[in-house]
Amino acid sequence: MDTHTNMYNENSSKPHVAFISSPGMGHITPLLEFAFHLVTQHSIQVTFLVITIGSSDAQNNYIKALSPHPDLHIVDLPPANMSGILTDDMTAVAHLSLIVQESIRPLHSMLLRLNRTKVLTAMVIDIFCTPVFEVCKDLSIPIYSYFTASATLLTFSLYLPTLDREVEGEFMDLLEPVKVPGCNPIRIQDLLEQVRDRKIDEYKWYLLHASRLSMAKGIFVNTWDDLEPVPLSAVTHKRLDEYIPTPPVYPIGPLTKQMEVVASEDEKETIGWLDKQPKDSVLFVALGSGGTLTSEQLTELAWGLELSQQHFILVVRKPSDCASSALFSSGCESHDDPRSFLPDGFVERTKGVGLVVSSWAPQVAVLNHPSTGAFLSHCGWNSTLESVLQGVPMIAWPMYAEQRMNATMLSDEVGVAVKMPVVGEAGETVVVGRDEIERVVRMVMEGEEGKKLRTRAKELKESGRATLSPGGSSYETLTRVVESWKLET
Repeated sequence: MDTHTNMYNENSSKPHVAFISSPGMGHITPLLEFAFHLVTQHSIQVTFLVITIGSSDAQNNYIKALSPHPDLHIVDLPPANMSGILTDDMTAVAHLSLIVQESIRPLHSMLLRLNRTKVLTAMVIDIFCTPVFEVCKDLSIPIYSYFTASATLLTFSLYLPTLDREVEGEFMDLLEPVKVPGCNPIRIQDLLEQVRDRKIDEYKWYLLHASRLSMAKGIFVNTWDDLEPVPLSAVTHKRLDEYIPTPPVYPIGPLTKQMEVVASEDEKETIGWLDKQPKDSVLFVALGSGGTLTSEQLTELAWGLELSQQHFILVVRKPSDCASSALFSSGCESHDDPRSFLPDGFVERTKGVGLVVSSWAPQVAVLNHPSTGAFLSHCGWNSTLESVLQGVPMIAWPMYAEQRMNATMLSDEVGVAVKMPVVGEAGETVVVGRDEIERVVRMVMEGEEGKKLRTRAKELKESGRATLSPGGSSYETLTRVVESWKLET
């Protein structure tokens, strides 16, 4: 058992909470930030258990860069033997689920040892770690789920077992939007990737995890009332209870990566380039920790950026027909020259106006920079919250998972984004041409629509920061849970 910090004082009266996250930056970042928030803001002791199989360079570097704290104890789970279990054609949720299933085999004995050191008050897991329910049931450790995506997806996921029972055939063939009780209708073409084909393992795994949400003692969700008032009202007013028993839901967001170490020469070059640009002038183009475009779409994106004549930072990966092909290698050093898959002469022609970055950029630092004026984003929830908390509006370019639902919500309900037309009427992914990309980029960076988006983003920035401060709803909600843990200690 590899430990990264010194064990805390076993005689302390502080509650002791264990965390475990599935692999991937999109999962481990919000859970680790939540753990650090509990330690630094609410005097909780945390043991954070890390699944090492499937961890990326970015994940490992992020954990190493964390500020040491005597009440945050990071423990590596022994690497599981995945030979003969994972296959190259396996989908993302199946891949994650099997890694978790095999990695937690020693968890029972590890938790017994932790309990002997200092009794665990609670366990916090993400949605793909639901096999932990069986382990903790034997040890009488209450489990809380930390739902790291939107409340919109949470309500859909809670309702999914009911949909599965009541709907015959495929959800994609429904003639009307999906109506989760108390929530805004979800367009069929926006349904998350994992439920578009009910016959495949991807759907069966997601349904299994979603059906176990009701087993939690409580569900933390990384959002707040001003961002998602409708779905939060649905769960807090128990409108879903007649369909599925819903545990208490605690909106405690927006919790994001608070700081980012700009260490490598490439990262320093990126920030140095931003320092030379005018305020709000740069479009940051990054499609998440795992997102990749096809060759055709990457070519059209590059031409659209060039034609727009706007300042930009383009984070580019080697093209792939699989939109999430970089999911388990994010942050890995790339030796591919972007010139080999960008249009001939693009890098040279846009020099000074644009900056091309290979594979990875310090996103929080870029979004926090005064020169950044908008974010062309895949609309993953971590990136969404990071953008909103910096007051940066978005051009929504959803790629996979629930990102289409997020993009529609952010544009149609929240008013901080404009959607790029990457989804066809039948739900298919379509290639967006350079002219349309140029038009949307100009509109957001120069037009009146962009000014409205920026104003709304700055309003939510203030709201998000206020709700996390003493007296704010997210702060007080979490405080009530922590007080209940202290009574049990």
